[in-house]
Amino acid sequence: MQRGNVSLSNLQVLNAVLYVAEQGCKWRGLPKRFGRWHTIYIRMSRWSRNGVLDRVFEKLQVEQIIRIKLEAVSLDSTSIKVHPDGTGALNHGLMTGPSTRNAVK
Repeated sequence: MQRGNVSLSNLQVLNAVLYVAEQGCKWRGLPKRFGRWHTIYIRMSRWSRNGVLDRVFEKLQVEQIIRIKLEAVSLDSTSIKVHPDGTGALNHGLMTGPSTRNAVK
């Protein structure tokens, strides 16, 4: 069921999703010829949540229209958030004990 004012066909959205997957670009970097990136992202997100993308990609692979091969996954420090307690930073408010009583402040 389509919702709202549908200005992009499902095929146009699928082509945009495949472009992002192939090129590795961010959604905001999607060329304008595909349409508004946010519209495409929202529909892709809805498809993913409802299992539509899984069924589409499975069917495309069975029909040998596309071949999906995951070769590598890479994460860097810009992708991973660390809790402040996990950074190893000193918590100066908890310094107690005999070695800190005579410390220069």
